[in-house]
Amino acid sequence: MNIKTSNKKALIALAIGGFGIGMTEFVIMGILPDVANALNITIPQAGHFIAAYALGVVVGAPLFTSIGGKWPAHKVLLVLMLWFTVFNTLSAFSDSYAMLLVSRFLSGLPHGAFFGIGAVVAGKLAKPGKTASAIATMFAGLTIANVIGVPIGTYFGHHFDWSVSFLLVGLVGVLAMLSVYFWMPTLSKSSTRGFKKDVKVFKRTELWVLILLTTIGTGGFFAWYSYIAPLITKVSGYPESMVGYAMIIAGLGMVVGNFLGAKLTEKLAPMKAIIVSLSLMVTVLIVNTFVAQNPIAILALTFFIGIIAFSVATPLQMAIIKASKGSEMLGSSMNQSAFNMGNASGAYLAGLPIAMGYGYTSASFVGAAMAGSGILVAVAIVWSKREKRIKEEKRKIAFNN
Repeated sequence: MNIKTSNKKALIALAIGGFGIGMTEFVIMGILPDVANALNITIPQAGHFIAAYALGVVVGAPLFTSIGGKWPAHKVLLVLMLWFTVFNTLSAFSDSYAMLLVSRFLSGLPHGAFFGIGAVVAGKLAKPGKTASAIATMFAGLTIANVIGVPIGTYFGHHFDWSVSFLLVGLVGVLAMLSVYFWMPTLSKSSTRGFKKDVKVFKRTELWVLILLTTIGTGGFFAWYSYIAPLITKVSGYPESMVGYAMIIAGLGMVVGNFLGAKLTEKLAPMKAIIVSLSLMVTVLIVNTFVAQNPIAILALTFFIGIIAFSVATPLQMAIIKASKGSEMLGSSMNQSAFNMGNASGAYLAGLPIAMGYGYTSASFVGAAMAGSGILVAVAIVWSKREKRIKEEKRKIAFNN
């Protein structure tokens, strides 16, 4: 097998892992009422399983990446998928609120580390100038999960038993383990610097600003996506059966947007690509509030919002990898923590005006405000880098004179 073919298979292995992660993260939203009924708890209590997973991602990203730094990256990826498979399967056999809550938290721990390490590995496997496309291939698994995995998992969860959804995730985890084992080439240590040196990356102001940017920027999307069901049914007038199709439409947009973002990043610098994507996000979310009552327009906007939302994923990942030079995998994993903080904050903030009686379209205004705030942060980063570059050039001129 030649190197080119081998690298393509390795990227597919990362995409399969991404598919499983995307499926377990989002399928719980579709089977929440089923889980609540089976465990004899309220739907708000069942919502804790979503938060528990997100908390696991936030905690596990830096923890697992740091611990795994002393071993070769391909072995770390394999262990992360093993952990993922075990605890998602355990979730299927949970028979109480407490057991499922703990299982969901433990299931979330490898999420950020897998994507963080995987993004850096994808960059190393890529052809020159194609790093963004390689990273997008890995994230393609996450987006395709929203089109195929989540609807299938939701269907089986509804019509058979909610536990079947997590058994399917476990099967995908086994497939991901096998693909990593057979297709991932032998790689060097995840970190050659050591834990003590790696954690020094957290002293870099730019890294924390980028984490804030990811949280706020992607939070704009989740402010809208978290309330897509009532928007489709109560505002646009569709029956509840249409919600699943709307989510598939959004998922198709995410697939397109993922690769569009890679192309945009290869044409522009990552920060410029981020500004373009977030600017479009503000526009479509505002438009969405005015056309939400139109059944045709709302589905078209759902597709376009999906495109724009995931066009920002790759440039954000590349920007944070560059800002974490020397500790790329640790910094990269933190972006996944930020993504999940965006998930939680977007849903929470968008829920406030809805609870105050402003209607479900108000969630889109909140999303636009969050994406707009992300633009300001991105512009501040670009301006800061420009000022730093100008000062450095002046210093060199003064030194030479």
